[in-house]
Amino acid sequence: MRLFTKVLVFLLCIISTFSFAQQAPERISGFYPGVTFERFMEKVEEGTNYRFFYKKEDIAGLTVNLQANNDKLEDVLGLIFLQSDLKFSISKAGEVFISKGVKLSVDFPDSFFSPTSGNQSGESAGSEDEFVRNRRHVIGVPSGGSATAKIRGQVLSLEKGQAIQGAVVYEKLSQTQTITDQQGRYELTIPKGKQTILVQNIGGYTEQRLIDLQGDGELNMSIGEGVFSLSEVIVRSGALTNVSRPEMGVQSLTAQQMRKLPSVMGEVDILKGILTMPGVNTAGEASVGFNVRGGAADQNLILYDQNTLFNPSHLFGFFSSVNSDMVEGVELYKAGIPASYGGRLSSVLQVTPKLGRTDKIGGSGGIGPLTSRLSLDGPIGQKTTFIVGARMTYSDWLLDYLEDRADLGASRAFFADFNGTIQHQVNEKNILRFTGYYSEDEFQFDPDTVYSYSNQNFALSWTHYFNDRVEATFSVGQDAYDFQVQGEDNPLNSYRYKFDIRQRFLKAQFRQEKGERHIFTYGVHSIWYDLNPGKIAPFGAESIVIPDDVPTERALETSLFFGDEFEVNEQLTISGGLRYNLYGYFGPQTLPIYASGEPNLPQNIIGEQNYSSGELVNTYHGPEFRLSGRYALTNWSSIKAGVNTMRQNIHLLSNSSVITPTDTWKLSDAFIAPQRGIQYALGYFQNLKNNAVEFSAEVYYRTMENLLDYRSGASIILNDRIEQDVLVTKGKAYGLELFLKKSTGKLNGSVAYTYSRSLLKTDPREGKEQINRSEWYPSNFDQPHNANVVLNYELSRRVNTTLAGKYSTGRPVTLPIAKFEYGGSERVYFGDRNSVRIPNYFRMDFSVNLEGNHKVKKLAHASWSFGVYNILGRDNPFSVYYIPEGGKLQGYKLSIFAEPIPFITYNFRF
Repeated sequence: MRLFTKVLVFLLCIISTFSFAQQAPERISGFYPGVTFERFMEKVEEGTNYRFFYKKEDIAGLTVNLQANNDKLEDVLGLIFLQSDLKFSISKAGEVFISKGVKLSVDFPDSFFSPTSGNQSGESAGSEDEFVRNRRHVIGVPSGGSATAKIRGQVLSLEKGQAIQGAVVYEKLSQTQTITDQQGRYELTIPKGKQTILVQNIGGYTEQRLIDLQGDGELNMSIGEGVFSLSEVIVRSGALTNVSRPEMGVQSLTAQQMRKLPSVMGEVDILKGILTMPGVNTAGEASVGFNVRGGAADQNLILYDQNTLFNPSHLFGFFSSVNSDMVEGVELYKAGIPASYGGRLSSVLQVTPKLGRTDKIGGSGGIGPLTSRLSLDGPIGQKTTFIVGARMTYSDWLLDYLEDRADLGASRAFFADFNGTIQHQVNEKNILRFTGYYSEDEFQFDPDTVYSYSNQNFALSWTHYFNDRVEATFSVGQDAYDFQVQGEDNPLNSYRYKFDIRQRFLKAQFRQEKGERHIFTYGVHSIWYDLNPGKIAPFGAESIVIPDDVPTERALETSLFFGDEFEVNEQLTISGGLRYNLYGYFGPQTLPIYASGEPNLPQNIIGEQNYSSGELVNTYHGPEFRLSGRYALTNWSSIKAGVNTMRQNIHLLSNSSVITPTDTWKLSDAFIAPQRGIQYALGYFQNLKNNAVEFSAEVYYRTMENLLDYRSGASIILNDRIEQDVLVTKGKAYGLELFLKKSTGKLNGSVAYTYSRSLLKTDPREGKEQINRSEWYPSNFDQPHNANVVLNYELSRRVNTTLAGKYSTGRPVTLPIAKFEYGGSERVYFGDRNSVRIPNYFRMDFSVNLEGNHKVKKLAHASWSFGVYNILGRDNPFSVYYIPEGGKLQGYKLSIFAEPIPFITYNFRF
């Protein structure tokens, strides 16, 4: 107890500062009829320069019932604490320390804490001077005129020295706040005088800076990860953004939060983390992609920095294609999508990569039963940082233990990914950054067929700061995806099938602060598509396979956008934008001419039209509107509303409910128009219990048109006339999302529930085929009820446990309902499309994360993660299929993980 008291005394004392000149103590006046002690301290702070520090549990239940009339604070507190064992100490600077049982000593020499002053630059990254967190920083030069002043600066990581994006910086009493940009920069306009600035990295702890703001000035802050600050009387955390930001339907997840979630084989997965959010679901276990608010998986734009990932998974969805050690955090836009994003109908998932630390070379990694990973980062000279990472699997040993080795003994699986970022700060106004990503998968589940696919991405960005209010980012790069199947069962039938897509992009976007109430974003994005829809060729000298090649497709998409975030007043903020999309489809192409008014079928072809290379075949263009607003009911609650229109010029051709590597992409052309959609949303947001608990409720309704469904028996591979097999379809989706999140305390976590419907309808004008008599029918991913629970319990600072549960309605399927004779053979008759559902899905996972000791000076910091995926061992069906057996059609359910799967992973960082 004595050692604890000494440690507590030391921590409390370094909070205090002694930059105040000697002056007479302030007096207290006021009538406090039975108010809580917290409310009493709040009123004292509002009217004086006193600041209180305490443990919340020490003052729980304490009330104040007195009237003060120009009394000393010492006398008032002595009367309040008369019947309790609470003690208090008041420093020369006006800090009041409340403790239980033992009075704290705060008598240090005036020179013990050296105040900083002037128009200062603040803290240096990686500084070892821990007292800088609690000095009284004097900012600016005294001047008359305005009662407010601007404070600006940069927020850096204390451990790594790198800029922290998305940190919330706010002033305690006025509740003025802002969020740091990509370079960690912030700017606040607050009242002059002695203030408390609070800063919180998302998912981290709140830190404070005590300032004396005398005029415009600068304060750079280096904040630690996992460093606790003493409690304030009123604490506002980063959860305020849930209430205050004008956009709705935005979910954020940090790498730290993702690591607490149980995952297959212990591999941290950003996509599995997104699936714990309301409104986000997947059509099946271990499936690629995700569905957002009733949209298809291809309607989500997945951005890794500036690059687009076409296939975000390894091994058919068992693992995410993004190495979690290389990720700072992710942000999912389900509604309120900024005008700077476009190209997809449902959502945007922005993955923010880590940047290298500036102080020293370090790294992190992990070793698991199936995968290992390693990343290194650090400085190169004075102005350049780097971070590189690699991950690979060695899962073949596990396949050797499968029971059915006769069929699967030749199976092999391999994947690897590599990515990195180099950033160079040319000077204070110019920053260059290069980001690269490469992934490769190869597997075979039988001895004759080998599958392989690969992502390749790179981007070069230049950020220029014209002044404190205007900045621009220019980017150029390429995104590529390749897929290949190689069949070698019979030398005569050996083949190689390929598909690939490339898109080269050029982006220029600007951010400008106009006055105190407007933030403008504007720019231009341009993408050149080069798509090879499919090519098959003989493999080997003996093969007699006939080569076939679907003509290459090319298109140019250009978008101009402008957005404005306008603060009308303290209660109302509006975010609006306009994005205009221009799309051109180019030759060379030879297209059929169909009879006017007739469906696109072979018998209706009356001629053909030839287009030379680079000749414009067809164009589409149109606006996209973005509008959302937030009205603050109180400091802790708000209502939001919004409407978004979106356009998508690229389509995924797939005859399954989930994305597979064999799926191909198709550009909008003369016969297939861009997908279009509009979404309306309304939500209520509230923070409870001093911002420790977030609650939100959102409803939405969206309509979609020019979606693609397929005729019965449609072929999508090597089909150069795909317009003959697709059906123009309309869609609608609506739902309710409830979300409750507790981010503090030993027990924390989230609960998410979604009720949603996703329905499709064949266009009544479609003459090829009417699905379900042109009535509304469920999409492949229509799952009305979806619930996710994630509970974390911290047994100690080193040990925490996580229990995660998921429930969802079974997805719809189409089943055979009868058989009949036709043409001398037996045929199967299927019922209405998606008229039956597979059984409901339910799974629980459990994990334990064990941290190493918290010594700062040691070679490496290690941790262990172990647990069980599907701890109940439920055989949740992924799909149903039928096999003829003994003249009868026998149905089976396919489950991906039908048994509990234990995992253990060793993680380290240095």
